[in-house]
Amino acid sequence: MSDIRVVVLPGDGVGPEVSRAAALVLDAAAARFGHGLRLEEHDVGYAAWQRHGSPLPEATLAACTTARGVLLGAVGHPAADRLSADERPEAGLLRLRSELGCYANLRPAKVDAALLDASPLRPEVARGCDLVVVRELNGGLYYGTPRGLDRERGTALNTLPYSAAEIERIARVAFGEARRRRGRVTSVDKANVLEVSRLWRDVVQRTSSDYPDVELDHMLVDRAAMELLRDPGRFDVLLTENMFGDILSDEAGAVCGSLGVLGSASIGGATGLFEPVHGSAPDIAGKGIANPMGAIRSAALMLRHAFGLEEEARAVEAAVTRVLERGLRTPDLAVNGRPPVGTVEFGEAVARAVAEPDAA
Repeated sequence: MSDIRVVVLPGDGVGPEVSRAAALVLDAAAARFGHGLRLEEHDVGYAAWQRHGSPLPEATLAACTTARGVLLGAVGHPAADRLSADERPEAGLLRLRSELGCYANLRPAKVDAALLDASPLRPEVARGCDLVVVRELNGGLYYGTPRGLDRERGTALNTLPYSAAEIERIARVAFGEARRRRGRVTSVDKANVLEVSRLWRDVVQRTSSDYPDVELDHMLVDRAAMELLRDPGRFDVLLTENMFGDILSDEAGAVCGSLGVLGSASIGGATGLFEPVHGSAPDIAGKGIANPMGAIRSAALMLRHAFGLEEEARAVEAAVTRVLERGLRTPDLAVNGRPPVGTVEFGEAVARAVAEPDAA
């Protein structure tokens, strides 16, 4: 048995609500398996800027760098649009990922059998969706320099840099994931237009020689976006650079019925960062209707990747499935006139399901 210390960053919008639901589930898992659980809350995002004048206060960063697992709710607020680039919530998140060395973002996307009717795709097509996006997280357009915006001149600049070393290390993560899954990697790029993508394709192809048991194919990002809707079952592991992965994983969320169902794991450094794929959704914040499934699944990924607790992670994931099979859904997934449940009710239901002996 071990002591599980988690730094929780509730953040903005619905972040605090979904984080509380995930904390309920973590508590249930810790109790069932006999672990100690210590949760520490710290400010991040616009909430942190309001209290401390920074989207990532030094106290928050210090707490994160001394933990093995960080559970993030969400960041972002409409009022932050008036702030400078360095003060915005997203700047705090980008810095946190960089400081933690989280260069690999894993975004599993599987259509739950109980949610086939929530997918916009035909059931026979949606049923095949079981993939993971492996997204490079610390490079590309989001971090590249020079960058800038000159509103007076009406010009702006962003830079898309990647080195062979950065590409190789994320490729190895993708090939490793494929070995644990169905043995296929689809590397996504825009090699017909971008020199960076040509380097990406060359390095991924070269790295694949160390993984002869994994099948590799290359696909242009526009085709990948189309195939994800036409035949999601063709994909196992999608390997992408930063921006392409950001976009395609949101599309995968739509295929699964809602962005609210997807969790993610950002790994690579000593501390892992785990967060739902959805944003802060300020339009529904405080209403108690946000879907906590992504946050709960992020907590399961944290148990697996940060603490090596595979049985506990499986118990949480199985509990989510059981709750869905019993017909509980938040409003974003409600169809056919079924009355939805709120954030707290869904989180409590999953926590109770975790405590059931056969939840694993």
